[in-house]
Amino acid sequence: MSGASVKVAVRVRPFNSREIGKESKCIIQMTGNTTTIINPKVPKENKSFNFDYSYWSHTSPEDINYASQQQVYKDIGEEMLLHAFEGYNVCIFAYGQTGAGKSYSMMGKQEKDQKGIIPLLCEDLFTKINDSNNDNSLSYSVEVSYMEIYCERVRDLLNPKKKGNLRVREHPLLGPYVEELSKLAVTSYNEIQDIMDSGNKARTVAATNMNEISSRSHAVFNIIFTQKRHDAETENTFEKVSKISLVDLAGSERADSTGAKGTRLKEGANINKSLTTLGKVISALTENKKKKKVESFIPYRDSVLTWLLRENLGGNSRTAMVAALSPADINYDETLSTLRYADRAKQIRCNAVINEDPNNRLVRELKEEVSRLKELLYAQGLGDIIEITSAMTGRSPCPSLSILSKQAGSNKSLHDRLLFSPGSEETIERLKETEKIIAELNETWEEKLRRTEGIRMERSALLAEMGVAMREDGGTVGVFSPKKTPHLVNLNEDPLMSECLLYYIKDGITSHQDIVLSGHFIKDEHCTFTSTTGPLGESKLP
Repeated sequence: MSGASVKVAVRVRPFNSREIGKESKCIIQMTGNTTTIINPKVPKENKSFNFDYSYWSHTSPEDINYASQQQVYKDIGEEMLLHAFEGYNVCIFAYGQTGAGKSYSMMGKQEKDQKGIIPLLCEDLFTKINDSNNDNSLSYSVEVSYMEIYCERVRDLLNPKKKGNLRVREHPLLGPYVEELSKLAVTSYNEIQDIMDSGNKARTVAATNMNEISSRSHAVFNIIFTQKRHDAETENTFEKVSKISLVDLAGSERADSTGAKGTRLKEGANINKSLTTLGKVISALTENKKKKKVESFIPYRDSVLTWLLRENLGGNSRTAMVAALSPADINYDETLSTLRYADRAKQIRCNAVINEDPNNRLVRELKEEVSRLKELLYAQGLGDIIEITSAMTGRSPCPSLSILSKQAGSNKSLHDRLLFSPGSEETIERLKETEKIIAELNETWEEKLRRTEGIRMERSALLAEMGVAMREDGGTVGVFSPKKTPHLVNLNEDPLMSECLLYYIKDGITSHQDIVLSGHFIKDEHCTFTSTTGPLGESKLP
């Protein structure tokens, strides 16, 4: 299975209202797996590309050639899920211009037969787990994380307490990872659906408060899938751990086509930085495939996105790309750019391996790393602070020199030795980081479930504090609100994020203390609502 190429699919959507209003012409043709784009200025100048899949979704579902959500999942999602059960890391990422249909292919809609790859894969995952319940020697565990990368900053979408920028770190054994990113334990598809819905609400809140739209950020949904098989004869337990990364990239477009200025232009530059770096990484990997001896430098660390997706691009992963296309002649340049991008991506080869017993090996290697770091500190004459760092809880931040000095009392000589020992603070930080990772790996499933429930309650309380109303099961309430109760509903350029937040207007006066809105161009005191009760007992706004 090693040395397999990235699977690449392209999908063309129907015209949107803007394209219909401009009487756009369709410039995409598909025959089998071949996609052809026609230059509207020079109609005879066609360019054709071959992909693993070319999905025609431009016409209505009644069309015999129409590629449905289920077809896309069957071809791409089912294969990747099968590889996850085999023990491989897998990744599916969507790329394309804003409004080209990335989010629809990845997330879809709630209506019947409209679910995208992510919910269908999660549903299928638990269906397969439940079908295997008769095998007592097998057990499964599923953990999820959901993050947003916006202007090179990482935000945890599942834990409301972590509002700021999360730090991306590199560990010699783990590789790149996001420090303090929540990993929540789930036991059913309904739980994973609620978590996805909560994550999307967190994106919505940020978009509402910061005047953003979702397509301006990358969304990364990770599933850590662990399979354990117990051998009754030998009493040994064997593990396979797969990381499933599902990525909805920010929209790719040029500044001159969006008309962006000021903050939006700067924001677009940051987004384009990560997408440009992704393009450079893909190009460098493609060049390496052509060169047999000398390998060119791969600029993974030039952006947070490519740094975190390093293993999925030419590393230990089975990877698929879905490129979303607009069919309209007015988007010719962006669509051609997307096709060229996808054409390069299909030349990348990944060297995936089955991750058997990785946790046992990783704990052993991490413990060896701890021993090595302690020996290094002892050699520097700093052995007396090892107990101080080890005594601190595994979830606390890494201690700084000043904190360590306080922990050691007013021991001036200890502070001086820390201050003047080359690399000592870096060694202490690495020791603390490694011990924290070991503690997380040794956390029991019951402890993970308790922590997940705690975070869920914190999230609900925070949303309630902001004046956001939710159903008891955590679902969206925008369309379920009582008609006789005055309320505000959020609107967003992205239909997936519109009408996701509901702010009730209480009797009397409602001010900013009751409904929290913050962000660019929003004043603390920006409006007041007064609600009165009518003769029939109905609340109304004057």
